[in-house]
This record gives sequence, C-alpha cells and structure tokens, in this order.
Amino acid sequence: MKVVILCGGRGTRISELTNNIPKPMIKISGKPILYHIMKHYSHYGFKDFIVAAGYKKHVIIDFFKRKKLGGWKVKVVDTGKNTMTGGRLKRLEKYLKNETFMLTYGDGLSDINLKKLVRFHKKHKKISTLTSARPPARFGAIKIKGNQVTYFKEKSKLDEGWINGGFFVFEPEIFKFISGDQTYLEREPLQNISKRKQLYAYKHHGFWQCMDTMRDKELLEKIFKSKFRI
Repeated sequence: MKVVILCGGRGTRISELTNNIPKPMIKISGKPILYHIMKHYSHYGFKDFIVAAGYKKHVIIDFFKRKKLGGWKVKVVDTGKNTMTGGRLKRLEKYLKNETFMLTYGDGLSDINLKKLVRFHKKHKKISTLTSARPPARFGAIKIKGNQVTYFKEKSKLDEGWINGGFFVFEPEIFKFISGDQTYLEREPLQNISKRKQLYAYKHHGFWQCMDTMRDKELLEKIFKSKFRI
C-alpha cells in the first residue's frame, strides 16, 4: 500500500527555520521529521512512499539521493509551490488509481499502530478514515458518533474534543471530491464525504504531536530525549 506524505507547504508559522528548507526537513533529534514519519510507516511494513513536494523541493530530493533507504521506495513529486493540500493529492491521482492508499502530513508524529488503522478502515468500507487525537484545542475539530464522523470543521479556537490528526486511509473515490489546485483537503472534500457518511475516525489515545511552531519543535526534542522513539 502506497503512503502519500504532504510536504509542499511553506511552513510560515515556523519561518525561523523554513527560510532555507521545507518544514518536513526540520530536524528532530538530528534527523528530518519527514524521516521519522517514514521510519514509523516502515516499522509497520509500509515502505512505498510518494512525497508531495513543492516549496524548496530540491532539499527533499537531495536528501533522498544521499540517504540509504533500507528497502524504502521513495518517489518525490513536484506538486507546485502554491498548491493546497487537496490539490497536491489530486496531482498524484495517476500514481494512485484504483487502489487504497495512506496519507499524512509531513509535520506530525505519532505512535499509532498503522496496521490496526488499516484493518479498521477495511472493516468499515468507507471512502476515508482519519486518525482522531486529543491534543490542545487549536486544530481541526471533528465530532464522532460511534466511529462515524458526523461533523468536520477545519480549525477551532474552542476545545471541541477530538481533532483531525492526519494518518488517513483513502479509497480512490476521494479524487471525485477534489476540484483542483486550490482545494483544501480539509474543507470541501472531507466535509462532503462526512455528509455522505463516508468518513470514519480511528480514535488514537496515544502519542500525537504536530510541529507548527518553534515551541512544538522544542517539545518534540524533549520527548525524543526522554522517552519517545519511533
């Protein structure tokens, strides 16, 4: 099963570090966060990656030219500098036709059991499964009834409980809901499949942390030094 990692954004909220490199190449414990994400997928047997690059894509390309991949298959695709998350995925359609695939953001780490996530997705037979987590309230909020997502909102300042933590599993039908480059995956596509009862949530109670700011980076460094390993 292929794994898509969205790595094309500018990372403006952590611009102290992204003037010269894309955010997924910011190092945590000496290695790019992108590498840690891929290592986690690889641990569960998922080693076929498509990296959706854009901003400063050459930094990512150069890294994989130099890095010994240990059985990983990595394809870096230029999805444009100004393309939104849904648009980046749409540009990869030709590589993902007619197959279930996984997708996550290039700036978030978790200890999620990815095999259990895939089994959950296949059991419920929906277009999409997202991983829900419970970090501080400043992320996209979702509401869940049973395992079905009944409400999806991109971001909220209120603590609405479960949030979109990425680590998706998609069926190829998702492409029908993406119109073009300026489509945010987290808006019309996920909102519309939620209304059609085709979006389920895998509730993850363990570790999850994104890296939006320097404070997040510093927190991840502390976690890696103390107890967390992927």
